[in-house]
Amino acid sequence: MSTTNFTSLHSFITRDSDINPDPYGYRPTLSVCILFLCLFGASTFIHLCQSIAYRKWFFLYTAVLAGLLEILGWSGRLWSNRNLPSNSAYLIQIICTIQGPTPLLAANFVILAGLIKKLGDRYCRLRPKIYSIIFLTCDIIALGVQGTGGGIAASSNDPDTVNLGSHIMLGGIVFQLVVIICYMLLAMEFFWRYSHNLPIRLGSSPSDVKPSLLRGPAQWLVYALMFNTACLFIRAIYRTVELTDGFHGKIIETQWLFNVFDGAMIVLAMVTFNIAHPGLLLKDDDRNEDDFIIQPILMENSGPQVYGKVIV
Repeated sequence: MSTTNFTSLHSFITRDSDINPDPYGYRPTLSVCILFLCLFGASTFIHLCQSIAYRKWFFLYTAVLAGLLEILGWSGRLWSNRNLPSNSAYLIQIICTIQGPTPLLAANFVILAGLIKKLGDRYCRLRPKIYSIIFLTCDIIALGVQGTGGGIAASSNDPDTVNLGSHIMLGGIVFQLVVIICYMLLAMEFFWRYSHNLPIRLGSSPSDVKPSLLRGPAQWLVYALMFNTACLFIRAIYRTVELTDGFHGKIIETQWLFNVFDGAMIVLAMVTFNIAHPGLLLKDDDRNEDDFIIQPILMENSGPQVYGKVIV
C-alpha cells in the first residue's frame, strides 16, 4: 500500500469535523446497523447462556467477547448514521470490527484440540495441549498487534505516526490470516490421517488402530468447525484486501462489501456454534472414542479384510 493511502487515515481521525465530514465514503444504513446489532446481540446472549449451562467457560472469553466487540463496532456505525462526522464513532467501529473476530478464532483452536484429544492425538503432529498453547498465543499476539496499531493511529495527528499505526494494524490482520491458514492445514491433515488410518505416532499396536467413520456429535462438530473457519478465513481475506487498497480505496468505501464479507461472515460464524455448540456435542465425560465414531466394518468376502472409511 502506498504511503498516501495509509496517511489518508489521518483525515479520518482528526478532531476537526470540518476537515472530516465523511470518513466512510458513505453513510452507514440505519436498517442494516440495527439488523446486525440484533443478530450479534441475540447470538452473544445465547452464547453467554450456553457457556453457563454447559460449563464451557472458554466461550466467555472467545465467542462472548467477540460478540461484545462486534456490538460495540456496529453501535459505532449506528452512531455514525446519526452523526456522520463523529470521529469517535468511526474509531469505535473500525477498531472493534477489526478486532472482534479474533477471540472467536481462539474458540476454534480450543474445539479442535478437544476433538484431537477425543479421536486420538496419534494422527496429529502436535499434542492437543501444545497445539492450544501455540495457536492461542498467536491469536493473542494478533489481537495485541491490531489493537496497538489502531491505538497508535487513533491517538496521533502526526501523519507519520498514523502511517505507522496503520501498517501495524494491517500487519496484525495479515499475521492472523497466516495463522488461520496454518490452522486449516494442520486440521485437514489430522482428519485425513484419521480417516485413512495413517497415524504419525502409534499409541498402541498397529492391530489396535483401524480406520473409522466419524458419526453423530463429532461429525456435526467437524462440519461446524469447517464452516466457522471458512467464514473467518473469507473475512480475513476481505480485511487484508480492504486495508491494502487504502483508507480512500474503492473497497473500504463500498458498504455492501463490508456488510457481506465482514458483518455477515462473523454472524454466520457465531451462529454456527450456537447451533452446533461444543458443550452439547463434545461433552467432558468418560465416554470413550467409540461414542464418537462408527466402529470399523468388516467386509466378509473371500479376499483380504477391507475396512470402511470416509474422508472428513
